[in-house]
Amino acid sequence: MDADNSSADAISTIWKSPYRGGEWKPCLHRSSEGLPESNGYIYVEANGGLNQQRTSICNAVVVAGYLNATLVIPNFHFHSIWKDPSKFSDIYDEEYFGNILKNDVRVVEKILEHMMERFGSNMTNVFNFRIKAWSSIQYYRDVVLPKLLEERVIRISPFANRLSFDAPPAVQRLRCLANYEALRFSSPILSLSESLVARMRKQSIVNGGKYVSIHLRFEEDMVAFSCCVFDGGRQEKDDMVAARERGWKEKFTKPGRVIRPGAIRINGKCPLSPLEVVLMLRGMGFTKNTSIYLASGKIYNVEITMAPLRMAAIDYTVCLHSEVFVTTQGGNFPYFQLGHRRYLYGGHSKTIKPDKRKLALLFDSTNIGWRSLKRQLLSMRSHSDSKGIELKRPSDSIYSFPCPDCISTSTRFSNFRSYLSCI
Repeated sequence: MDADNSSADAISTIWKSPYRGGEWKPCLHRSSEGLPESNGYIYVEANGGLNQQRTSICNAVVVAGYLNATLVIPNFHFHSIWKDPSKFSDIYDEEYFGNILKNDVRVVEKILEHMMERFGSNMTNVFNFRIKAWSSIQYYRDVVLPKLLEERVIRISPFANRLSFDAPPAVQRLRCLANYEALRFSSPILSLSESLVARMRKQSIVNGGKYVSIHLRFEEDMVAFSCCVFDGGRQEKDDMVAARERGWKEKFTKPGRVIRPGAIRINGKCPLSPLEVVLMLRGMGFTKNTSIYLASGKIYNVEITMAPLRMAAIDYTVCLHSEVFVTTQGGNFPYFQLGHRRYLYGGHSKTIKPDKRKLALLFDSTNIGWRSLKRQLLSMRSHSDSKGIELKRPSDSIYSFPCPDCISTSTRFSNFRSYLSCI
């Protein structure tokens, strides 16, 4: 591998697939008229990690707008795993959020005191809807709205994934507006993020300021949950058994449950190790001059695999501005990156999403040479380029596939004037 004579770094030539229909541009219409009298207040609890909370916030904006309700700034549910007491204003610019949405959805920090008196000024006394996952927007109109009109204040908890991806254009427009325009990180996070982006670009001057970001999912809980086997021997086995017991009690030791690590790996379900990621990138043509930003949790066996590089609060922004984003395992983080990058970069996600089934076969082969391996990896890189621009299907998430609801091309507008309004 070190003898590879490649001189040009892949980062300068990786993205080659334009969309034949023209350049994609954001096209979000903001309402200019005032709002009618509110039907009441909606309070939601956003649970999960940062990006799962983001889904809840955007869907809350949609529901409030659709029901002509006033949205109370979502409360972040304290999670036993994340153990982060942050409030909305600690993560996002609350004033900016309200201003962007002001003609579409009323947003308030708290409910008026006289409205809460009949509930003893206690939110837990407010009627709480237990809504099924992926409910349609029509459900909210037919079932939730009547109760909102009756109570004037309602609570929805939990709220993650409580709204279907398939929705009419008016609903998707609000999702787009909330996710891609209204949710801006708070000033402290934004300032630190911009400083790191500038530092990465300066460090990457040899490649025109372009760098690679990698979302590495090799935290201990991820490795344990995957039930995959790596190279840690007895120590790794003991660590993983202990981690599974701490996190999931008897989930993995129930009678009759059989764990087959080899089958899991062949099916592409194992997280990529740091060594595998490096090998993949070298095979795809990235050189030792490539600057890399690593977004990850605490890496398992970090003393052996790599030095820890983690700034959780700014990972999203630094990854967003990289020339290449590499996802190594599923999850909300890469799904939001795919969509946000498409929104910013003319419809192209500029993301390497490797075929892990194929990688397992390649890396486990004892007969493949470096040239053959590199040829296969270059083909995989080319496939990621061709899949960079994809249109949303009915069941797809708008947070991963913003085309054509949030961004569009000149050929998709009914007239040239409407196209210019989106530039």
